[in-house]
Amino acid sequence: MQVVVDLTRCQGYAQCVFLAPEVFELHGQEGLLYAPAVPDDQTERVHQAVAACPVQAILVGEGVTARAR
Repeated sequence: MQVVVDLTRCQGYAQCVFLAPEVFELHGQEGLLYAPAVPDDQTERVHQAVAACPVQAILVGEGVTARAR
């Protein structure tokens, strides 16, 4: 599974970081880093992060790209 975050939409609420810390990480107060390839054991956590994102900035699936948004 792949993950892409629309960083222009992301507001740094960090719900994804709390729910899937092995995939998402805050860099400073507002910079979000993430692993585009989601490990199999993190799939459920990433789906929870997608659902929790208040601005719907996270896109997941097979073959998603930054241009998909």
